[in-house]
Amino acid sequence: MAWIEIVIEVARAHAEPLSDALMDAGALSVSVEDADEGTEDEKPLFGEPGMEPDETAWDRSRVVALAEVDSDHASIVAEAAAAISLAATPTYTTRSVEEQDWVRLTQSQFAPIHIGKNIWVVPSWHDAPDADALILELDPGLAFGTGSHPTTRLCMEWLEAHAPKDLSVLDYGCGSGILAMVAKKLGASHVVGVDIDPQAIESAKYNAERNQCDIEYALPAEFGEAHPASEKFNVVVANILSSPLKLMAPMLAGRVAAGGSLILSGVLARQAEEVAAAYAPFIQLSVWAEHEGWVALSGQLAG
Repeated sequence: MAWIEIVIEVARAHAEPLSDALMDAGALSVSVEDADEGTEDEKPLFGEPGMEPDETAWDRSRVVALAEVDSDHASIVAEAAAAISLAATPTYTTRSVEEQDWVRLTQSQFAPIHIGKNIWVVPSWHDAPDADALILELDPGLAFGTGSHPTTRLCMEWLEAHAPKDLSVLDYGCGSGILAMVAKKLGASHVVGVDIDPQAIESAKYNAERNQCDIEYALPAEFGEAHPASEKFNVVVANILSSPLKLMAPMLAGRVAAGGSLILSGVLARQAEEVAAAYAPFIQLSVWAEHEGWVALSGQLAG
């Protein structure tokens, strides 16, 4: 089956209500794009990952509705416009969306990722480029962390450069569990991953099993019950965001054993100083590396 995309340019105030009205009028799906994308008027809407934008659409927004090829496209647009009381039915264009093997198309967008000196993150439908490397079989999923984001890459590179052989590791905000798995494959004796999202915990457990990694994963409350605050780790890594990292400074620093290391990422270069300041009463942190505007901060607790 082929589909049609109905493309309508509207002002920001109309983008969200028109999207909802198009769905009610029979559209199969609706997305909103920046109509000025690729021009000097293009405007970034989203800032730090995980933060809600102040605005939900662009000054000139492009609403794209997917519809069946034989549906009445004019009626869908007219009905939606009337539903939100537009003064006139907006003009629109259409473009064909041909039938494709969507699974193969999606898979083709995810190739093996080479990280650091000897780490490969390999989707299950690919062969490992180097069988002797540290291989992580990991498919893109709902939980954050496939190695493609600079913050994940920075943390993986730190672990590779400071292999935690025979050491305990805490991965706080573990997402897909990728950092915990790297630590385990680099010889860590005991690895614990913590995340606030139950779905991330399930994803991490599944990934660990696929990669034959013995890792303990838990929600924060479960982690606190099994590991009292007095229990320390030789390496604590947290790849989250600057705001929660600052709030969690006493807790995360308090989990670092004497002589142990703390690694933080999810921090933009311009935020490094304020994050380090939040941890200064507990541990001295400095920028270990930077990639694409993101940094990893690290420090060692006095022995």
